[in-house]
Amino acid sequence: MSHTPAITGTGVFTPEQIITNAELVATFNAWADLQNERNADAIAAGRMEPIQHSSEEFIVKASGIERRHVMDKSGILDPEVMHPLFRQRDDDESSLMAEMGVDAARKALAQAGRQPEDIDLVICAASNMERAYPAMAVEIQDLLGAGGFAFDMNVACSSATFGIQAAADMIRSGSARAALVVNPEICSGHLEWRDRDCHFIFGDVATATVIERHQDANGPHFEILSTRCATQFSNNIRNNNGFLRRSRPDGMKDRRDMQFMQNGRKVFKEVLPLVSRHIADHMQAEGVAANDLKRLWLHQANKSMNDFIGRKVLGRIPTPEEQPNILQDYANTSSAGSIICFSRYSDDLQEGDLGLICSFGAGYSVGSVLLRRHT
Repeated sequence: MSHTPAITGTGVFTPEQIITNAELVATFNAWADLQNERNADAIAAGRMEPIQHSSEEFIVKASGIERRHVMDKSGILDPEVMHPLFRQRDDDESSLMAEMGVDAARKALAQAGRQPEDIDLVICAASNMERAYPAMAVEIQDLLGAGGFAFDMNVACSSATFGIQAAADMIRSGSARAALVVNPEICSGHLEWRDRDCHFIFGDVATATVIERHQDANGPHFEILSTRCATQFSNNIRNNNGFLRRSRPDGMKDRRDMQFMQNGRKVFKEVLPLVSRHIADHMQAEGVAANDLKRLWLHQANKSMNDFIGRKVLGRIPTPEEQPNILQDYANTSSAGSIICFSRYSDDLQEGDLGLICSFGAGYSVGSVLLRRHT
């Protein structure tokens, strides 16, 4: 017997600390001045180019981002450090990533009217795992007191939608009754804050989604009509860090490719048609016309990208209500962005309204979830 899955609750953990564009630019420019001063002779001799200043105008124009939440701003805003500073935790303490995930998970459970023991599947789906093993999902399962089984998955910025598809498929098949898909993203740890082209892109957050059988829903919820995922290999968004790092001759150096890397122009040119076509094909396969769609909850990476996709999908410029954005306040939070957007802008939909969650990113990868509102 096949069961229809539904999203019955969402939760968002938002770090208290905020970095504005003004703070970020002041720090970057101070660091640039220090580096230019230290390399003044090489710059004067033409062996090096001076590091150019960043600006608030440049950041907003390039991304639409105005501020971001982070787990630690002290190190990021120190020109001599330029990365977050976290204390070393003992092995018998909970991990930072799991704590963030548990906070979001408890909020999602409360909205769904569920207890942790009602959950028999936990998926931690995120871009930036704190460790290789044991799985972050198993730690989150343990801290919550959930049952069943748990595992991690990483499809970069598409991790949340891929996780929702995996959970929905298991509920359809009967191998799980109720699932938590948790997306804790400490993006500040993998961002190169010393790179003018990307130092403003990311923020930290955690989201969680409860997915259970449609028939078991306690209140208002979203029936999952269908899901669709696709991947196409590309190295244009990457992070080359990993456990083999020390095995290579230059593995212990501060190599640039051990942090977030992106060929922005190629990504923009290649990802936009891929995502637009993916959504259009998904809608067509389900018999959903553009005018049937009440809301698009898109991956929150770049305002220009979302504006382009919204126009392609709807055939016109979407209204802010049809395609809400949160990246101006959160920046790019990798897999969590579309779920923040869904969590914040979904309660107002009426019985029978249709909406679509879509996330996309490194891989390339793209995942979409078509939903129907039940009140």
